[in-house]
Amino acid sequence: MKDLFLLLTIVRRKDSAEYEEFYCNEGVSVVYNLPCNGTAHAKTLSILGIERTEKSMLLSTVTGDTLKKLKNHLTVNMKIDLPDRGVAVAVPLSGIGGSRTLEYFTSGQNMSEEQQTEDNNMQSSHELIVAIYEKGYTDMVMDAAREAGAGGGTTINAKGTGAGAEKFLGLSLAEEKEMVFIVSSVEKKKDIMKAIMQKAGIDSKAHAVVFSLPVSDTAGFRFADTVEKE
Repeated sequence: MKDLFLLLTIVRRKDSAEYEEFYCNEGVSVVYNLPCNGTAHAKTLSILGIERTEKSMLLSTVTGDTLKKLKNHLTVNMKIDLPDRGVAVAVPLSGIGGSRTLEYFTSGQNMSEEQQTEDNNMQSSHELIVAIYEKGYTDMVMDAAREAGAGGGTTINAKGTGAGAEKFLGLSLAEEKEMVFIVSSVEKKKDIMKAIMQKAGIDSKAHAVVFSLPVSDTAGFRFADTVEKE
């Protein structure tokens, strides 16, 4: 596979248009905008008298050359390393559906074959944990994750598509679900996933399933990482 990445950028919803314009100016022409929410605890939100923090997740496909440029420009131009400015993670792609699809997603971006070996040998200090669970159990999942060292997460609504199988492991596949995306340090990943499985897993009311994806690069975590180490 060529040097290609799925870039997930999570920002405050009010800032999403600004980031979309930024990516367009950087030559990233295809950006999908998904409404989502932050995972502050319900009790905390109640005390503060506010609703869950509204976020947007921007999905785009970028080449390695574009990713290197974007990481620098996200920090310098968009100030993504400052608090509340957002985070971005890049997940390597292993395949794409044909040359026309590749052209659609990467039109105008430089594709470097030589860079692939060097980039793929680089190991990131972060991984992306994804948990899928019954709607309404975000607090259960995130409480378990935080006890194991997770900072926060971002949720989106989803719906299963059973396609001929009403149930799997006794769970309805077609009911409404929620997904939470947690960016974790490599060192904490196993503990966080284990905690979710033990306290909010298949046998709990949340019925959570969890998996992780390798992250090749990140932006916007400098402030969070500094606070965590202090």
